[in-house]
Amino acid sequence: MPSVRESLKERGVDVARLRTEGSQFPKSLSFSNSTSPVVLTNYLDTQYYGEIGIGTPPQTFKVIFDTGSANLWVPSTKCSPLYTACEIHSLYDSSETSSYMENGTEFTIHYGSGKVKGFLSQDMVTVGGITVTQTFGEVTELPLIPFMLAKFDGVLGMGFPAQAVGGVTPVFDHILSQRVLKEDVFSVYYSRNSKNSHLLGGEIVLGGSDPQYYQGNFHYVSISKTGSWQIKMKGVSVRSTTLLCEEGCMVVVDTGASYISGPTSSLRLLMETLGAKELSTDEYVVNCNQVPTLPDISFHLGGKAYTLTSADYVLQGKPLCFLPGPLQ
Repeated sequence: MPSVRESLKERGVDVARLRTEGSQFPKSLSFSNSTSPVVLTNYLDTQYYGEIGIGTPPQTFKVIFDTGSANLWVPSTKCSPLYTACEIHSLYDSSETSSYMENGTEFTIHYGSGKVKGFLSQDMVTVGGITVTQTFGEVTELPLIPFMLAKFDGVLGMGFPAQAVGGVTPVFDHILSQRVLKEDVFSVYYSRNSKNSHLLGGEIVLGGSDPQYYQGNFHYVSISKTGSWQIKMKGVSVRSTTLLCEEGCMVVVDTGASYISGPTSSLRLLMETLGAKELSTDEYVVNCNQVPTLPDISFHLGGKAYTLTSADYVLQGKPLCFLPGPLQ
């Protein structure tokens, strides 16, 4: 099978020109031994998304950078008219890009809140000024719930190749293969500036981290399952008493999730301790006036306790405030 470069040349496409045009999105450029930041927008402290470009010239999409999955997908102009959620999002149009390569393999990706279906395609993808040739999903079936309420268009999976549907190499792995980053790492910062969605909502940094968002040194925790951002937790404590995961348990670091989640029975015990009430929607709430009096919650990871205050773990509303919920 010919390489993508060979196939493009056979079609008379100037590969060097494609890379030049693709690198024009966004304005920041990346060089060897550098970092590439992508600014994120925060919507109501539940959705954090940044812009990428697909195609030549680049078509712009807002995506969630999700460590819980490994595929990139965006809605397609071929989306079925039965799925009205597609109508409010940016749609990828393969006829408007000179670097498009047909694939056609069908795929389905399952999430906790639903699933998307479509077919695979290939094009130039630009993230943080770095352009790679990428196989991605054109989604043709986008369910009303939750995507009618989503401010983002698609998902860029930051998971491992073993998680990828269709045997696709993830975007970040392609970026690593170019050896343009300072380090083979990425970091994520989420803000709580939800009152004004136009303020900096966060940042994902490819190749390093941004010291303006933290103090001290990083403490590393080994992943417990090859091919997944899963780590071992030694317990969850409230007021120095370990309530959950007393014998140790496995947890997943999922940047695509809106909340801290857990098994229903465990969350019920924690919420009872906090004095929260359960709604018919399986959500837990407290009166917002109670928030300052709620205790800290500590998560024990890698020999350290990571403590969240009530301001950290409560999602502000009015007059009710929401707390972590059960796994779906």
